[in-house]
Amino acid sequence: MTLATLAEVLGPAKAEGHAVAGLVTLGWEDMRAYVAAAEAEGCPVILQAGPSCRTHTPLPVLGKMFRHLAEGASVPVVAHLDHGYTFEECKEALESGFTSLMFDGSRLPLAENIAQTRAIVEMAHGAGISCEGEIGFVGYDNGEESAGTDPKEAAQFAAETGVDAMAISVGNVHLQTDQSGGLDEDRIAAIQAVTDVPLVIHGGSGVPADQRRRLATGTNICKFNIGTELRQAFGHALRDAVNSDPDRFDRVQILKDTHEPLVAATRTVLRTMRVHT
Repeated sequence: MTLATLAEVLGPAKAEGHAVAGLVTLGWEDMRAYVAAAEAEGCPVILQAGPSCRTHTPLPVLGKMFRHLAEGASVPVVAHLDHGYTFEECKEALESGFTSLMFDGSRLPLAENIAQTRAIVEMAHGAGISCEGEIGFVGYDNGEESAGTDPKEAAQFAAETGVDAMAISVGNVHLQTDQSGGLDEDRIAAIQAVTDVPLVIHGGSGVPADQRRRLATGTNICKFNIGTELRQAFGHALRDAVNSDPDRFDRVQILKDTHEPLVAATRTVLRTMRVHT
């Protein structure tokens, strides 16, 4: 069994100079492809259940799916709640077997974000699992605008909450469908100068691969969340599978054809976070 907590994979990542991929899942097909890719690359992986995933599949079911995959994996697998918005939701994830909780209080005033995050950190640590928090709101492509992370607030947030990882807003946005963006490296350096907590980039799909690799190996950014990039890969593979035979109707047979293309795309993502010699 290689079920791991977030702290157990980010600690070595920070010490060794690489990052771990937080891969946003939507269903069984992508979950198992992500684990297969991580095994092929010999690296840990974080399976993430975000709000849209939880709308489709209940948390107790997701917890069992994640744990089942972890138990059969040869690499560490983290069962991670992504963007939990309430204490109750985080508690349900903990009770469903998740090993890591991400509480998103980034829209809240600083003091309230700290207080709510600290309560969830205490609950998580009391159960022997990890907690990620967010300071500075990360916006959405063609949607809500970001509010960049203030380094002084980041230092206070890290010190007063006790989070195991801290998501920051440094030019990243969710749901970006290309890599035309880029991160503010001066702001990252300013944040890293005032806290040693492992840093997390949400919206990692929009970060150019070269910058992703450089920051993963040269800063305290230890986790990049990747969703859109791999959803695109799955969508293209599914479309090809459907169109390849108009008479085929068995969805299990169709979905089988998405596995290898998604594993290949995921391996490419994983390689952007590590030094390969």
